[in-house]
Amino acid sequence: MRCSSIHKRLWPFFVTACLTSPTLAAIDEQGQLPLDDLRTFADVYNQIRVGYVEDIDDSTLLEYAIQGMLMGLDPHSVYLTREDFEGLQEVTSGEFSGLGLEVGMEDGYVKIISPIDGSPAAEAGLQSGDVILKLGAVPVKGMTLNEAIDLMRGPVGSEIELSIGRPGESQPFEVTLVRDVIKVASVRQRWLEPGYGYIRIAQFQSATGDDVTAALSKLTGEQALKGLVLDLRNNPGGVLRASVDVAGLFMDGGKVVYTEGRLPNSDMNFDAAPTDFTSGTPLVVLINSGSASASEIVAGALQDHGRAVIMGTRSFGKGSVQTVLPISDSRAVKLTTALYFTPNGRSIQAEGIEPDIEVERARVTAYDNRRRVTEADLSRHLDNANGDTVKKEKKPASSLLGSDNQLYEALTLLKGLNVLGMRDKKPDQTGAAAQGES
Repeated sequence: MRCSSIHKRLWPFFVTACLTSPTLAAIDEQGQLPLDDLRTFADVYNQIRVGYVEDIDDSTLLEYAIQGMLMGLDPHSVYLTREDFEGLQEVTSGEFSGLGLEVGMEDGYVKIISPIDGSPAAEAGLQSGDVILKLGAVPVKGMTLNEAIDLMRGPVGSEIELSIGRPGESQPFEVTLVRDVIKVASVRQRWLEPGYGYIRIAQFQSATGDDVTAALSKLTGEQALKGLVLDLRNNPGGVLRASVDVAGLFMDGGKVVYTEGRLPNSDMNFDAAPTDFTSGTPLVVLINSGSASASEIVAGALQDHGRAVIMGTRSFGKGSVQTVLPISDSRAVKLTTALYFTPNGRSIQAEGIEPDIEVERARVTAYDNRRRVTEADLSRHLDNANGDTVKKEKKPASSLLGSDNQLYEALTLLKGLNVLGMRDKKPDQTGAAAQGES
């Protein structure tokens, strides 16, 4: 007999019978089912089934009930259809079709956690913290997160207009995006200046640990590494194991993160490998409000172990663990089952990682002092006592200062750490250091 065909007066008793055996076992451990509340549920269900203006089949109505239960928990617990589950796998594998947005639900609206590098959303200038008010002509208020994501997806090359609300701006604005295949390049590396490397992680995918290892090998194979910037800004997270692998590349063992929850297997510890791939090279990690989940695990671990200077702005604060629990062959529940804690026991949830040095993203214009007169510009000036008579050209300010002031500050800090490391070698008493020897 189908549960939905039970007579109204018998409903509360058959709701229990329709639950699966594992569910009943779990309920027995925690106490009896609240029959009065189940009667209320059955009455509401029957009122909708009988009196709603449109006929809704029982299967759809029960699915709505499940979605409603999960929506009442937290923004990351959701009901997954087959299509949703396949989409989740696509994102963690690094290629999918859409707009290139990592989103969450807040106060009934879809909030952008971060745009993905190189995606239509990033190229259109959408930012972490923006709120999507409308998708096309459809208001987002009242949608589930999955419904909003379904609207954002579509055939490659098709357009969709988004109405965006941005904190600090009085009026929303519209932006038209063209859907595309989103290929997430997890890791990129380059030199900022000779000796100072840069690694950007856009998202933590299954192979991100190996990709960062390859990026470090490429950099160190070209020249000695004096310092490194690890850029985790606008990185929405991803695979937990990948974050442990990445943190372990810069640590000499020790705890990276641990989790605590109610399920027996939710209390877990994750430790780093015992070898620092970079042999203690000075490290600055950049974070911002778009750095979430796995990004916060890496930043928190390196901060607690005193291995890196964390710079930027406070991170997003997603410190919860989601587990995909199959319900049937075509349905699953993504349920929050545990919380992350840094090695020192700090909960990341709703708090985030506070940077050691706060640097807001800003537009900075350098003052041009290349025309300023110095002693070397004066006629009949005395030559340098060390015989250095070549007039040095004043260097213009780094282009990073105007394009990315946070990265500029990170590079400046690394240079300072390197200078201090060199000065640890005391000059001898013969004046060799004064003669330019080191």
